[in-house]
Amino acid sequence: MQKGQGETLVPMLETLLTGAGARWDSLDAIGVGIGPGNFTGIRISVSAARGLALALNIPAIGVSRFDALALDNPSLPVAVPALRGQLWVRMPGGTPQLAEHPPPDALGEGLNAPAYPLAVAIARLTAARMDQPQPRPAPLYLRAPDAAPPSGSAPVLIE
Repeated sequence: MQKGQGETLVPMLETLLTGAGARWDSLDAIGVGIGPGNFTGIRISVSAARGLALALNIPAIGVSRFDALALDNPSLPVAVPALRGQLWVRMPGGTPQLAEHPPPDALGEGLNAPAYPLAVAIARLTAARMDQPQPRPAPLYLRAPDAAPPSGSAPVLIE
């Protein structure tokens, strides 16, 4: 979806809940992927999860893509696509590092298949973590911003 994620997220969630025979007040926690991933999508989903959790008085639990991919295979490295044809690789117990080529036994998109689809892994990790104190979800930024300010002059404000 190129545009409109913020406007369609809550109606999509309501459709999902209805299809599962659930309601907002039947939720015990909200799990949300914190990245790495699409910058705008991650910001929208984390903001929505935090807002819904606050309104429903339930915990919001952030799950990194690395943790989700490594579910049931925590002893293997995990690789996630990065920009410019690179990959983020997290070795077991380590922090993500930028790499050109992942280890041959890495889990991740396009590599060895993870045990669960991403949404299922996030839900399973959320259920496992919801009875433990968790920090508020925040986007997982692995790279410094590389956006440049506009090169033209600033617009003139009319009063």
